Amino acid sequence: MSQRETFDYVVVGAGSAGAVVAARLTEDPRTRVLLLEAGPPADADEIDVPAAFANLFKTKWDWNYQTSEQKQLEGRRAYWPRMKALGGCSSMNAMIYIRGNRLDFDTWRDDHGATGWGYDDVLPYFVRSEGNTRLGGPLHGQDGPLHVEDRRYTHPLTSMWVDSAVAAGFKPTDDFNGAEQEGAGLYQVTCRKGHRWSTARAYLEPAADRPNLVVRTDAMVHRVLLESGRAVGVEYARAGRLETAYVDGEVVLSGGAVNSPQLLMLSGIGPGAHLREVGVDVLVDLPTVGENLHDHPALPLVFRTRDVGDLLDHNNLVQFVRAKATGTGPLTSNVGEGGCFFRSRDDLPAPDLQAHVAPSGFWDNALHEATQRCVTVAPTLVNVASRGSLRLRSADPRWHPEIDAGYYDDQRDLDAMIAGVHRLLETVATGPLARHVAGPALPTMRGWGPDPTDAQIEAHVRAQTQTLYHPVGTCAMGSDERAVVDPDLRVRGVEGLRVADASVMPMVTRGNTNAPSIMIGEKAADLLRGKDAR
Repeated sequence: MSQRETFDYVVVGAGSAGAVVAARLTEDPRTRVLLLEAGPPADADEIDVPAAFANLFKTKWDWNYQTSEQKQLEGRRAYWPRMKALGGCSSMNAMIYIRGNRLDFDTWRDDHGATGWGYDDVLPYFVRSEGNTRLGGPLHGQDGPLHVEDRRYTHPLTSMWVDSAVAAGFKPTDDFNGAEQEGAGLYQVTCRKGHRWSTARAYLEPAADRPNLVVRTDAMVHRVLLESGRAVGVEYARAGRLETAYVDGEVVLSGGAVNSPQLLMLSGIGPGAHLREVGVDVLVDLPTVGENLHDHPALPLVFRTRDVGDLLDHNNLVQFVRAKATGTGPLTSNVGEGGCFFRSRDDLPAPDLQAHVAPSGFWDNALHEATQRCVTVAPTLVNVASRGSLRLRSADPRWHPEIDAGYYDDQRDLDAMIAGVHRLLETVATGPLARHVAGPALPTMRGWGPDPTDAQIEAHVRAQTQTLYHPVGTCAMGSDERAVVDPDLRVRGVEGLRVADASVMPMVTRGNTNAPSIMIGEKAADLLRGKDAR
């Protein structure tokens, strides 16, 4: 290794956005990019098998974050799994392909000053990235690197739930990313022939032989180096020693809603008073770094079933080997196979709730082995009013930051979740699923009748709410003093430094956030190259 290693760009984090940025930039053979990933290569067997994603939780592959005590959740600390490997959370998520609602992106543009990020602006990037095996133009792409397909396996419980939801008044849909989001149906997934298709597979593997792309794993960045107000490189730890990489162009942070603001603050960019408290020299006083943190809270409604099996029946080595080798069988399920989007109130302009339906007992992040056959219907709040924050606990980059999710701090979120529970209970009491539902499975649902009281539901909400793994907003983009980055993703007050990941979302999208994060990576690459997809 040379004494002073210099690249055109250094991208920090090889996740859903960072892998995209690095791969797109190196399409130009004259552009030299260093991609640094804190975790290892994504070579765990469980990554490839869709139904095995929860087996990666609390392992060496997981950052294993915990929130602070959440006052609205009985003082519980919520567990936040985040993947630590190539592909980031696209190597550990449930692979559901959801872009979000048109209103989300238009609100970014109109209410937050994110010029160039309205729905019509970002749609070309969704289309460019997508390789859909069933749906086509003008709203879908079929030639992009990110394979999207219908699952090869759907459990009968999920199909029955969709029929029951339609019987309960939900509109059927076969495309949650079409002209209208509302309705009930089966989710498409980011898989290829039954195997997970992460950004590591979709973007990095095809670029692996490019001499202008250098990928280093097990490389944890400690800080961005600034000189005269400009990012000139990064300092990172690898193999027990500190290394430095310099840039002639720009540094791009793609660590996600936890790691990107943490790294900004470790680098002296953030709320000045807070940085001084933890012993970090303040280089750029940017008060909103780490603010605006929010997440999709999910609530498992778990019911015992009768006269039908569930995914647990197939959770064995034979089926695991089958799924790994051939991309077929029950373990090609992504667990959250179906769901719906709906409104807690008729006067809302767009859905504020989503449901995830699993043909198994899935609660507390699947950290408890189910002992009975179940089906889970999980209302998820996707238009979130509550806001939390992220702060350093130490100037040592190895320390996890303090994460306050702020769940239900705004009463509107709690009211919407309670309304969502009432509505979804109709889907398990109606239609073909009803005859297979034997009653509630969780202790906090004990005593529920067909229409529990708001007080009963609220107690369950506070005891069982968990993350849907979608934290965003901590480096929010916009055009005023609230923003951390401008609409070109440039960090305010610093030259040569951008952020490209879910942390730049000023407001979380309505739905699973992996596809929007990939879109951000696509658009970021064009911003860096001075291009426009349109």
